[in-house]
Amino acid sequence: MSRSLLCYGIAFWSGFFVMAIELLGGRLLAPNFGSSIYVWGAIISVFMLALSLGYLAGGRWSLHTPSLTRLSLLLLAAAATALPVLPLTGEPLERLAIAIPDPRFGSLAAATLLFFIPTFFSGMVSPYCVRLIVDGDATSGRRAGQLFFVSTFGSAAGTILTSFYLVLWFDVNDILLSLMGVSALFAALGLFAGRKST
Repeated sequence: MSRSLLCYGIAFWSGFFVMAIELLGGRLLAPNFGSSIYVWGAIISVFMLALSLGYLAGGRWSLHTPSLTRLSLLLLAAAATALPVLPLTGEPLERLAIAIPDPRFGSLAAATLLFFIPTFFSGMVSPYCVRLIVDGDATSGRRAGQLFFVSTFGSAAGTILTSFYLVLWFDVNDILLSLMGVSALFAALGLFAGRKST
């Protein structure tokens, strides 16, 4: 598998992963904070802020010996830092809701606690992929456009599949574990390809 093709696949999956986690976030916060516009505003704000900072960090990190191995580690970090979401959604969220009864600020704190770090690492993926697939100034704009098309298409696919089907068929925790598992598989593929190319 070529490096470019693998980068496109990772970018697609990263977009899918982010939107699936974001939608599941509404389900996870609902028992303690409800599902009002305040809660969704908090979730969306946290994801947008984490992604924007991740884009900056990913662009800067791509300047230093970019490789498939490092890209794969970013994907693995996003999956690994999403693992604490599972134990934190029970009693810890209930305690947080008691400590911060205002649903606006309580849900904002909860969304930050659960999702900021994995979303930050996910945000680093796309600019890092751009760095790996751009092979010259003349094609940089086209390559970046293709990459962001694939990433955003993955986000749309994650949104549709998660909201229309996955939440109807599976438990939220099972979906989360499956998402992390697929991320780990992509990361393993990238690590293998990166080692093979060195």
